[in-house]
Amino acid sequence: MKITLKDGSVIDAEKGISVLDLAKKISEGLARMATAAKVNGEVVDLRFNIIEDSEVEILTFDSSEDGKKAYWHTTAHIMAQAIKRIYGQDIKLAIGPAINNGFYYDFDVKENISSEDFEKIENEMKKIIKEDLPIERYTLSREEAIKFMKELHEDYKVELIEELPEGEEISFYKQGEFIDLCAGPHLMSTGKVKAVKILSSSGAYWRGDEHNKMLQRFYGISFPKANELESYINMLEEAKKRDHKKLGKELELFMMAPEGPGFPFFLPKGMVLRNVIEDFWKDIHKKHGYVEIKTPVILNEELWHRSGHWDHYKENMYTTKIDDVDYGIKPMNCPGGMLVYKNKMHSYKDLPIRAGELGLVHRHEKSGELNGLFRVRCFTQDDAHIFCLPSQIETEVEGVISLVDEIYSIFGFEYTIELSTRPENSMGTDEQWNTAETALKKVLADMNLEYTLNEGDGAFYGPKIDFHIKDSIGRDWQCGTIQLDFQMPERFDLTYIGEDGEKHRPVMLHRAILGSIERFIGVLIENYAGAFPTWLAPVQVEIMPIADSHLEYAETVKNRLEEVGVRAELDSRNEKIGYKIREAQLQKVPYMLILGDKEKEANNVGVRSRKDGDIGAMELDEFIAKIVEEIDTYAK
Repeated sequence: MKITLKDGSVIDAEKGISVLDLAKKISEGLARMATAAKVNGEVVDLRFNIIEDSEVEILTFDSSEDGKKAYWHTTAHIMAQAIKRIYGQDIKLAIGPAINNGFYYDFDVKENISSEDFEKIENEMKKIIKEDLPIERYTLSREEAIKFMKELHEDYKVELIEELPEGEEISFYKQGEFIDLCAGPHLMSTGKVKAVKILSSSGAYWRGDEHNKMLQRFYGISFPKANELESYINMLEEAKKRDHKKLGKELELFMMAPEGPGFPFFLPKGMVLRNVIEDFWKDIHKKHGYVEIKTPVILNEELWHRSGHWDHYKENMYTTKIDDVDYGIKPMNCPGGMLVYKNKMHSYKDLPIRAGELGLVHRHEKSGELNGLFRVRCFTQDDAHIFCLPSQIETEVEGVISLVDEIYSIFGFEYTIELSTRPENSMGTDEQWNTAETALKKVLADMNLEYTLNEGDGAFYGPKIDFHIKDSIGRDWQCGTIQLDFQMPERFDLTYIGEDGEKHRPVMLHRAILGSIERFIGVLIENYAGAFPTWLAPVQVEIMPIADSHLEYAETVKNRLEEVGVRAELDSRNEKIGYKIREAQLQKVPYMLILGDKEKEANNVGVRSRKDGDIGAMELDEFIAKIVEEIDTYAK
């Protein structure tokens, strides 16, 4: 039997070999670090037996997200076992998946468990880890599984099993006395987990439905090394200091009101920041050959049926009636872009058309999922829709990737790339999907870009490339995306006149780079801890006259700065200069200009930098030249 590894090498192995034994055959060190594997693209346990020629990738905690998730999923079971041991069998299990940063488990508890008990639970988890319990997988028929879970009084598990098809075998995982319904994959034993921490608990409705019972959810994290856990906890502490909700209030950028949950209010300074970002977006897109459009927020329901959103996205849409006709409030900008294209006949010579839109969209998010600017019910997507010839696909995708790189570089973000392929509930033919996926893979290969493959997570109308930016404390944020779409041009009957004089179908790219203006502002606040680079800062210079006799000169300085486009604020309050400086530092203003008798007489300014402290006296023209260059070059 031939096994093809990720690096392309091929090794011989006996039929039925387990993934773990295969890992040992490659390297004992690899076997020790292995958490799971991919066999022909499917994530499996290390206990999985390979029975035919296969492509195999051994996963570790550090090598892939799937490797981490197997590790975290096992830790979720260890936490559930510990809670069962401490609080007894009256506690009922709900679900406990791995998530992007760790894991959670939901429990039906008689009384909420206090955070003061976290240490007790962690200590029991450590005992289970020390016991090094073998983790065994076995299956039961649907009927046997239901009977078994009823005997254990696990009502939530029974409900899950009853929804599975007749005749399907159900998998369980056992570690010591603890057994859980689970699809896996899991580690080989509890002893493979090392450093653990319960982070928080919260309420969570069963299956996310507010009409169901409220459960208690425990979030946790684990790592193979204690120092990795320590670094993660330090990062979380740093993240608390950078919380955009807290800083947004302190810096007077935005607010939330109970009269509009999930609908952010931008305050004057926040609008300055927002306008700087939007103006930058418009300028750079104009340079890259984009035109700007604006489409309505409310459009007829029939349009959403035509686009496919009604069938695939209705539960997230707001609707209304106008003149007894049903309308949808747009959750996405795409259908409006289709109507703009259809407004006139196009020739092949017109393509590509790159139509950008800062479009306000509304999506119904559950109240428990709202989170500052990160999860809102209305937001502005920095959308663009590119209509092109089939022969232009690769060039246009390359152009978008280059633009993404340019924009992220200006903001100082590094990023990783993820390619997502056809999901289960997709529209279109196999041929269209194969063509689209092949085109995106080819571009990434031609540009020599590394990426991870996310099977089955594409949009319902096409595969996509997602861009994950990394902030200053190491967190990932998915912002940019490129989606290749053959479906919507067909549904809207988009055409162009080809060289042959006949009608042809264009191809469409959906793309966003910032993702949404609101969420991106939230990311920027936390990335910079509110201390924005000078070009982004709502107030770039705070002018501080020492006494009333210096006010006239302070006004002159302010006018000079504003003439060259510098955003300056004059603090004319009758306060001591030390107090004014502390106030400006709390507001994280990049530069403070202190003006007294010496500065007034010499036409100088006393410069204090947020970053470098007291710089000393500078000629006003010299300071203006310095700050203008800093702004024009997007200095970090």
